[in-house]
Amino acid sequence: MRIGIDCRTILSPEHGEKAGVGHYTYFLVKYLLKHDKKNTYVLFFDHRAPNLKQFERKNTEVVKFAFSEYKKFFPYVYSHSFVSSVLNKAKLDVFHAPANVIPLQYKKPSVVTVHDLAIYNHPEWFPPKQDFSVNTLVPKSVKKADRIIAVSESTAKDIRKLFKVDKKKLVVVHEGIEKEKAPKKLTIRQVVKKHNLQSRYLLYVGTLEPRKNIAGIIEAFDTVAVKNPKKYKDVQLVIAGAKGYRFEENYKAIQEAKSGKIRYLGYLSQSDKVALMHGAEAFLFPSLYEGFGLPVLEAMSYGTPVITSNISSLPEVAGKAAELVKPNSLIALRKAINKVVARKATRDRLSKAGKAQAKNFSWDKCAKETLKVYESIGNEK
Repeated sequence: MRIGIDCRTILSPEHGEKAGVGHYTYFLVKYLLKHDKKNTYVLFFDHRAPNLKQFERKNTEVVKFAFSEYKKFFPYVYSHSFVSSVLNKAKLDVFHAPANVIPLQYKKPSVVTVHDLAIYNHPEWFPPKQDFSVNTLVPKSVKKADRIIAVSESTAKDIRKLFKVDKKKLVVVHEGIEKEKAPKKLTIRQVVKKHNLQSRYLLYVGTLEPRKNIAGIIEAFDTVAVKNPKKYKDVQLVIAGAKGYRFEENYKAIQEAKSGKIRYLGYLSQSDKVALMHGAEAFLFPSLYEGFGLPVLEAMSYGTPVITSNISSLPEVAGKAAELVKPNSLIALRKAINKVVARKATRDRLSKAGKAQAKNFSWDKCAKETLKVYESIGNEK
């Protein structure tokens, strides 16, 4: 088969890009090329492409879309007419769109990965003026695709509910995680010192945006820290991540906290993020909605105790290896924080269980299951 994959979201994996669709696409392609020597892969990039030598194999062809820097002037014509014409010339047996959208004028066999449909139920969490994508591009892509890959059972449920798709063409393939060498304890201490943190801290890492429930994390921690000054004397809450939509609300909550024990570090380098996640007393991620919840999986793989939500995809990823809470319940969140901070036995149990749970998810498995999806389309010809 000739399998085309839209790789335009892959930007800088060599610099530790560890989030979003680009992260998924990079590791999917990496492990497909590792395992599959039989099929030919046609990888499509644009002018923002990273170092492409890493994708060179006997069974790969790398194609760069011409004129992509001018997309902003003619977005529809470029994204749907021009891109479709290039794909048609590649004579693909199947085309995989890993980022929710298939070019509207592409009519040949295709697969689309759907990651997250939060915007349909909570548009207030997102910037306005996304109507064309929400009302047209995603629904039409889901309808025309020969197969739909959902990254979780939770996302698959949302797809069925919103788009009434044929169950036969919907497949759940979980994202994975790549084993990383743990940083040395000295390195962790150096990074903690670099950011002027206390040795004991709870950590949130992610974009500052409404659905992440950062205001809830801040209020819950601030309350227990104020009520229990002795217990929390040497414990901080550390928040790190890029400023997203309506981040000002979260920043204001940090500034208004009464305990004086909350730090915002901004966006972290990959090495600093990994070190701080390894060194954290617990990782807090009580999000209001996640299509998959990769940060939870990442923290568990490091052996860091996790407190996360009991809704959307998060119980599916965490299993019984995390403290699951109702994200809108400050009482539940406070209890979980107190429990993890006070009891070393709880932290040890969650650490051990998290490492075991994380082993159920791998990019090897993701790639092999995705390849089966491609082959199922080929077998229909």
